[in-house]
Amino acid sequence: MNIDYSEFNRIDLNLLIAFDVLHVECNVTRAAERLGVGQSSMSHSLNRLRKLFGDELFTRCQDGVRPTPRAMALAPAIRSALGIIQQNLLHDGVFDASQADRTFILGMPDSIEVALLPRLLALLARDAPKIKIRIRAIDRFDVLDQLNQDRLHLGIAGLLTEGGTQHKRRKLYATGYLCLFDPVHLNIDTPVMLEDYVGVPHVLGSPRGDAHGVVDDALAIRGLKRNIAVVTPHFAAVPFVLKSARLISTVPERPARIFARQFDLATSPVPLPLPESDVSMIWHSSYDKDPAHHWLREVIVKLTATL
Repeated sequence: MNIDYSEFNRIDLNLLIAFDVLHVECNVTRAAERLGVGQSSMSHSLNRLRKLFGDELFTRCQDGVRPTPRAMALAPAIRSALGIIQQNLLHDGVFDASQADRTFILGMPDSIEVALLPRLLALLARDAPKIKIRIRAIDRFDVLDQLNQDRLHLGIAGLLTEGGTQHKRRKLYATGYLCLFDPVHLNIDTPVMLEDYVGVPHVLGSPRGDAHGVVDDALAIRGLKRNIAVVTPHFAAVPFVLKSARLISTVPERPARIFARQFDLATSPVPLPLPESDVSMIWHSSYDKDPAHHWLREVIVKLTATL
């Protein structure tokens, strides 16, 4: 690639940083606070950006600013360029977990959180006491947007949609499912038979609150339906609901075993074949060579291998 150095006379790197923060925050005041500058300085940078690119870039809306189509087209290239500079010029490649003071924002549904987070926090307390974790609830449909906006450093979920060229992805494990119920309220034999399975009211954990899941697809093939009595977006609420009434739930295997142990619940194989769900982690390529981010990814790989 031939570089015309004279073109760089028009560009101030600080303007690209201001652009990226504005695109992430969609609010001039918050962007200024994040950069540690005054709001007037941030507004001045926005005016310079508008002149540089010949576009409004960010237009006012009720709760801040909204990127124009031109800004949305520029955003991936600017973020990639800043990421390359950060990785190759600002990081020395040496990472000492015991001394690192970083905050990572991880996105995951609570069906994964209940199994992974306690182990992760125990490891950090021992090996990296200054590293802090923030968890955001996500589902597989919004994780890419949150990564692109730098609202997440790493997403972990099942059935993740394919990312773009700016995303990196790594499979962690494949998970099956178990039936979960309270034998005090639901007196049925195990392994649960299909007739009992469809005859008992179900609790469905669904991040988006949809009253449909992989079980319903598998039952439909057989011309069957189940009675979904309760739908909750919070998997962590499922064991509490099961303790309250004659109900059954189909839960990913790892949280199901944890819930069974902690709440004295019974487990059983699901009485019909269900497809396994691949659980993966995904991140923006701008963090790919960040030593701290790489360290955290490897930690999560090791932890999930022993779940």
